[in-house]
Amino acid sequence: MREPWPFEKVAAAVIEGIDRGGYEPDEVLPSETEMMEEYGVAKKTVRAAVALLREQGWVCTVPTIGTFVASRDKWPTAS
Repeated sequence: MREPWPFEKVAAAVIEGIDRGGYEPDEVLPSETEMMEEYGVAKKTVRAAVALLREQGWVCTVPTIGTFVASRDKWPTAS
């Protein structure tokens, strides 16, 4: 098994935060800048992580407003 890419590590950390209740449904995620600082990664990496989270159903993005945790019924069944 390969080592996860940095964007996959960031996405996994956000999923863990959602799973343990650190982020509630409909709560806005930190900004790209905040995530870049928190995880020590580039903007491109944060954007790829958010895209992965969106693809998996964990979050939804409202342009110019922010990225929000999706409702629980949208989350993948196995995290």
